[in-house]
Amino acid sequence: MECDLQSLVDCEMTRHTDAGHAQSAKYVASETVSHLNAAVEHFQLVLDQCPASHLDHAAALTNLAWARLKGYIWNHLQDIDNTISLFRDALALRPQHHPDHPLSLYNLTEALTWRHSKKSTAADIRESAQLYHELLPLCPEGTYLRSIAAGAGADYVIAGCNKLPTDASDEGICLRRVVLDLCPVGHQRRPTALDELSHALRSRFTQSGNIDYLDECIQFRREAVSLCPEGHTDRAVYLNNLALSLGGYRFDHQGNPNDLDEAISLHEEALRLCPVGHKSRAFPLGNLGDDLVTRFNKRGARDDITRAISLYREALTLCPPGHPRRDATLNNLALALDTRYDKFNVSEDLNEAIDLYRESLRLKGLDDPERHVTLYNLSSVLCSRFRHTRKNEDVEEAIDLCQQSLEALPSLHPSRHFSYMWLKEAYLSRYEVQLNPADLLLAVENFRLASRHPTQGFPQRIIQAYNWTVAAEQHGHASALEAYTTFFELLDAHLATRSSATSRREAAAAFYPAITLPVDAASCATRCDNLRHAVELVEQGRGHQWSLASRLKTPVEDLESANPTLAHNYLELSKRVSNAAQSSATITDRAAADHAATEYRRLTRRWEAAVAEIRSIQGFSRFLLPPAYEDLHAAARHGPVIILIASQYSCGAIIVPTSGDPHHVPLTSISLADLTILKDRFTRAIRNASRMNPTQPRNDLIVLLRIVWNEIMLPVVSVLENVLKLKRHSRIWLCPTATFTSIPLHAANPFLTKADRSKEPCLEDLYVCSYTPTLSALVRSRQLMKKSATPSFVTIGQGQPGAGQGKALLAVDSELELVHKLVPATASHNTISGDVATRAGALKALEENTWVHLACHGKQDPAQPYHSHFVMRDEHVTLLDIMERDIPHAEFAFLSACHTAVGDKDTPDEVVHLAAGLQFAGFKSVIGTLWEVDDSVAKHVVEAFYKYMFHPKEAGVMDCTKAAWALNCATHSVKTKVPLEQRMVFVHIGV
Repeated sequence: MECDLQSLVDCEMTRHTDAGHAQSAKYVASETVSHLNAAVEHFQLVLDQCPASHLDHAAALTNLAWARLKGYIWNHLQDIDNTISLFRDALALRPQHHPDHPLSLYNLTEALTWRHSKKSTAADIRESAQLYHELLPLCPEGTYLRSIAAGAGADYVIAGCNKLPTDASDEGICLRRVVLDLCPVGHQRRPTALDELSHALRSRFTQSGNIDYLDECIQFRREAVSLCPEGHTDRAVYLNNLALSLGGYRFDHQGNPNDLDEAISLHEEALRLCPVGHKSRAFPLGNLGDDLVTRFNKRGARDDITRAISLYREALTLCPPGHPRRDATLNNLALALDTRYDKFNVSEDLNEAIDLYRESLRLKGLDDPERHVTLYNLSSVLCSRFRHTRKNEDVEEAIDLCQQSLEALPSLHPSRHFSYMWLKEAYLSRYEVQLNPADLLLAVENFRLASRHPTQGFPQRIIQAYNWTVAAEQHGHASALEAYTTFFELLDAHLATRSSATSRREAAAAFYPAITLPVDAASCATRCDNLRHAVELVEQGRGHQWSLASRLKTPVEDLESANPTLAHNYLELSKRVSNAAQSSATITDRAAADHAATEYRRLTRRWEAAVAEIRSIQGFSRFLLPPAYEDLHAAARHGPVIILIASQYSCGAIIVPTSGDPHHVPLTSISLADLTILKDRFTRAIRNASRMNPTQPRNDLIVLLRIVWNEIMLPVVSVLENVLKLKRHSRIWLCPTATFTSIPLHAANPFLTKADRSKEPCLEDLYVCSYTPTLSALVRSRQLMKKSATPSFVTIGQGQPGAGQGKALLAVDSELELVHKLVPATASHNTISGDVATRAGALKALEENTWVHLACHGKQDPAQPYHSHFVMRDEHVTLLDIMERDIPHAEFAFLSACHTAVGDKDTPDEVVHLAAGLQFAGFKSVIGTLWEVDDSVAKHVVEAFYKYMFHPKEAGVMDCTKAAWALNCATHSVKTKVPLEQRMVFVHIGV
């Protein structure tokens, strides 16, 4: 009976459904409202009779909803909210994997988009985009549903989303990603979708300071430009947006000059696409001007600032009073004039800048998101005028304006950095005029806030930390040491974001005025009677390239014992970071380079997280942190290390003894300027000596070496002998800094004869001298001594380099034969020379042998030290090639080539040279050269060296720690055969 009753109900429902469809069809054909009402009535009766559990309940909901939607579309029904609810209920009954799930998704999007079209509700267009994102993958190509879903409906949703205001929240960015997915490659709206997503990502970057958002923004903007070739109406817009992201944002945050140069090039093209008379010409005029001002600040080319001001003046004529961009253009022109005033002191520029800033500020509403920029810019020019006129009202207003700008910004907004910076400038300016100590305290506090503001990029913060050191030293403020420490921490963090040694050097070179900070910091700590901290600071500030690279090669034996899993994870990540760094160094395509840099930073963050986890283990709290004095003291285990500090504030030496506290040796009779003159005199004397007959006396060199003895090394020797009671012929290590790196300290000699006709001892008569680039390098070499291997000796020689690679070295083959005869028979010995002495052959030999003798041309590249190289038959073996090797079993290398231990003249404290590179790769003991080697006489030193090194040869002992002593003996024994400069040229580095 129940079954019969249900059948009757089903029949009734079918009859009303058919009637509803018939009335609906008539309504569509005639737009007669009575047909619509009849259709709705029939479908409502069906729904009333169809319980929720019925298989056709979803269909009943859908039929009623579609009838009501048609009435809404033609304005015969006003209620859309209930219609949408019906579609939602139907979708809920057709979950994923239901055959009609795609159709219900489509129905709901139709209702939402129609409501959006009439009411402009943003939530509807956002939800429609999410629904289309789910729907389209469910509609195979060629199906009817695909044809209706992927057409006008999806286009309407994409266009509607593209008109929404920028939303940098997680939800807003997620929506933009959804819209981009709706626009596959080839879709006409893809460039717009890329641009809108990029805009949201860039906004998120400005809020958070997270560079990943900006990198992704630039990636998408590159694609947008690539999709708009020459002739495309929107090309100028996309060029401009990409250029802004590169020059206006990423360069400011990271300081990579390639970004700025590319941005200027893109702006130039955008300006060409907007000739005089073009409605949008003001935009590229202003944007190109911005980047030219930035480049002028970095490189100082007057043409850049002159052209920028000209571009801004033209842009201002295109933005008359009432124009929405007039305030921004006034601000930009004022900034350019202020910049030119700072450089060339044209008072008319300053006064015009103040007037322009005031007009710009009047035009900006209190709620203008860029108001803070004009506030602190006006503050900066008022400060400049105060320094010139000393009118107190200017500096008072400047302080008030900066405080207003801070009140307008949330606590983590990146621009607070600039508010702190200009507020510091105002307080410091007033202090320098009025000498009120409270102003100096306030200036220092704002230095502190500006340099430590976490969401501002490293370059700006590093500059403020540097300025802090200068101001603290100038005014004798106690925060100087804190300022130096802050600078080193920020620079370390900044360089760690660069994936290659070359890019790290370029990043460090951008702060060229700060190259003296390692020695200035040590001088400051010395003046504060804190010698331990002085050693720590000079170590932290020097050799950034080596310390950053060595982080990935740190021995982890102790960690493997404590936590094998963590040690394995750390080593794997170190390897991946290192590989990413090496691969990125060879990329020239800008988009690919961006991608590689992003991947490098992603891996680096994982590596840093692993390091943080290691530091949480007991006993590993200082893992990879800048070494404390207790760690560095290990460098002096086998003899004192003498750090020679050449600072503008004071010159002196710090002796790190084998036990106890360090000793300070003030060098009061010599200044940094004296050392610079001495260095230049040595360069000339060595050059002249190379042209002299071997038997001629080297009088110029003798005079200079006397100065080195009397003014530099004698005070040090006095402490070694009289205070530390160091025995004669003991080992000592010299660790020169700054200008000292260019002076042959080991060859210091009084050149005096005593009454009994014996010679006054020189430094190398008293002690066996070695050099070390840094204390950490020596400590690391000692740690690697634990890894012993069966000795194997290879001689590598290339006397006949390829065309254009230098003159033939006629004595190379005889030198190789000589070395071969002197090597103990207990060591396996191989020789590589002539045609087989190629780049690949030499690198393979370096990796496979523990002892190496290399005789060839060596070339120091002053412009790019990482390209310094040994000349082989085909290609060079560069410093970068060597640095990329990890040879922990390596022991000793003799570099019988020119310029192998000469540092970079621009950044001497980085100690970037071939000998240091071999030490970094794993060679514990290295003999290098300070200048050009004469191969015809070098063989005498080589022969004497190996005779002492392997004496007695029959014993077969190969001990790399004897190298310094053997070199000392060798140079003494060949005095009659080898001229002075060719004996001095060889130096020992390492254990």
